[in-house]
Amino acid sequence: MSNTKASPEISFDDPGRYALTQRCTWISVVVNVLLTAAQVVAGIVANSQALVADGMHSLSDLVCDFLVLFAAHHSKDPADESHPYGHARIETAASFGLGAILAATGGAIIWSAGVKLQDLASLPPVAPLALWTALLALVAKEGLFRYMLHVGQRLRSPMLIANAWHARSDAASSLVVAVGIGGNLLGFVFADSVAAVIVGFMIVRMGVVFSWEALQELIDTGLSVEEVASIRQVIIDTQGVGSLHELRTRRMAHRSLVDAHVCVNPRISVSEGHRIAEATRKRVLDSHPTVSDVLVHVDVEDDEDHDGKSQRMPDRSELMGFLAPVLANLPKPQRVVLHYLNGRVEAEVFLPYEALVDAAVVSTAEREFAERLREHPLLGALSINYRQRVVPVRRG
Repeated sequence: MSNTKASPEISFDDPGRYALTQRCTWISVVVNVLLTAAQVVAGIVANSQALVADGMHSLSDLVCDFLVLFAAHHSKDPADESHPYGHARIETAASFGLGAILAATGGAIIWSAGVKLQDLASLPPVAPLALWTALLALVAKEGLFRYMLHVGQRLRSPMLIANAWHARSDAASSLVVAVGIGGNLLGFVFADSVAAVIVGFMIVRMGVVFSWEALQELIDTGLSVEEVASIRQVIIDTQGVGSLHELRTRRMAHRSLVDAHVCVNPRISVSEGHRIAEATRKRVLDSHPTVSDVLVHVDVEDDEDHDGKSQRMPDRSELMGFLAPVLANLPKPQRVVLHYLNGRVEAEVFLPYEALVDAAVVSTAEREFAERLREHPLLGALSINYRQRVVPVRRG
């Protein structure tokens, strides 16, 4: 068993992330330039259709490398007014484009090889040079795959990992090409063209897989069931959170975004509710490194039908206008607190301590409040609170 430790993952915010992505991709560019030239030239000279097809595959790798360089350069840009969530999905779009190029390249190879298989008698013999070139390409592509996959996993970059597997598909196609050329040299004339068809199907399959995965992200497909369950448990375990609903997730390239509605005690202050939301957000970010941001909405009850309920709830100005005739005969309230609960409104009126001096006024107000309560269908409760004298003490 190897004792070699795996290289540590690199943080999404590490300034060296872009430099490592660029260096890895430029190495791939150099390898693909050399291979494309060698495979195409050797394929033409040695009369190997499969080797020329493999050269076109290397050329598609080269185009994809430049797509990766473009995406890596722009995806690191910070959020702005036009892109408030950042530019990370440029990587996703590049992965989609990479897959489309692969699929188109594979389709063209299949078509060309299929046409030549219709007339095997006219196919020229393949020279041994093609076999040695295919084996050289196989070694180079496998080495490039292992290097790029290693870097992609350290960076947790789907784009680099996709490009690495693109290199692996090219290595596999070079193996098929080598077998096909070998068969042709042994006298099986059709083997070279059959190898080209197999390579084409391999390329198409890989392209479809990459494009499909990128498309899933572009249409905001959520995280896996296991990831969502883990995030849900972290939120539920946060002190102050009573329950959770409307938990939604989506991917943003190598990161993910989370939205959640949490229920808290309806009698706590707004500031305490905000503190619970911030604590919830921090716990999710700390426990799930791939999550880039968490939006926590604070609720006082499970309001999955909140749109229907909120539209028929009276606002403060309407309720204060309704209560104005009663409040006009009382000292000015120190504050009026409204609780929107269970489809109704509970109003608490806080009067100064001095209001207790006139018992008749207070008694009349209580009766009028009771009448008002019966008149308004959405008022669930009305209460009068008489505040004691409080000496405010604050830190200097």
